[in-house]
Amino acid sequence: MKTLESIAREIRCDIVKMVHEAGSGHPGAALSCVEIVTALYFNVMRIDPANPRWPERDRFILSKGHACPVQYAALARRGFFPVEELSTLRRINSKLQGHPDMNKTPGVDMTAGSLGNGLSCGVGMAIAAKMDGLPSRIYVLLGDGEVQEGAVWEAAMAAAHYKLDNLVAIVDSNGLQLDGFVCDVMDIEPLADKWRSFRWNVINCDGHDFEELIGAFRSAEQCKGRPTAIIADTTKGKGVSFMENQCDWHGRWPTEEETSKALNELGSAA
Repeated sequence: MKTLESIAREIRCDIVKMVHEAGSGHPGAALSCVEIVTALYFNVMRIDPANPRWPERDRFILSKGHACPVQYAALARRGFFPVEELSTLRRINSKLQGHPDMNKTPGVDMTAGSLGNGLSCGVGMAIAAKMDGLPSRIYVLLGDGEVQEGAVWEAAMAAAHYKLDNLVAIVDSNGLQLDGFVCDVMDIEPLADKWRSFRWNVINCDGHDFEELIGAFRSAEQCKGRPTAIIADTTKGKGVSFMENQCDWHGRWPTEEETSKALNELGSAA
């Protein structure tokens, strides 16, 4: 049986290969949240690859939709579609578009791309699950640059008002966004205090540590009457030395030589 660490390594290799072959994409943002997505798809969420629209499933929304290679790789490795299809990223008529599309990709619960909208969709799903008496839990992954969007905080206010304890927001806190450090573009600190002021349960953790992540998700399940925000400290471009903490790799794809170097670092033959 594969460990979560080995699955995460495979997903990182998938990301590098996908973006290289597409000649387009966002490797830094995808690599930073690999452990978060791996923990959800392979340990935490109740899902069924044979029945992607199972009504009682848990839902995942990749609000930072430009990081979709990580979700596609996780879905493929989980059995929603063949791993071989990952090489079609961003091609015309591919299931795997440049941002997640719920009408094209098996296992994608919400179309994403316009930053700031995912949490609002999660609020709607969480309310619907409660109205329908379903056990579904809703997980929304946001970028830390994304929480500069005002719509995020409107959704946060609504989630607390409706006591959506089946909703979890995870902030991929890697400190970088498209054109610089988050603190320089628009400082979001004190981030944990902001969520608390909106009456959310707040958990801080290492976003690359499976034990801490899974502990945070299990703790969120025990919180009643409030939504939970998990602030996961991460490194943009994690796992590839020359991509780590480098703003340039937000939306750049690796050359053949860079791809080979990255895969060697990750322990995979190009």
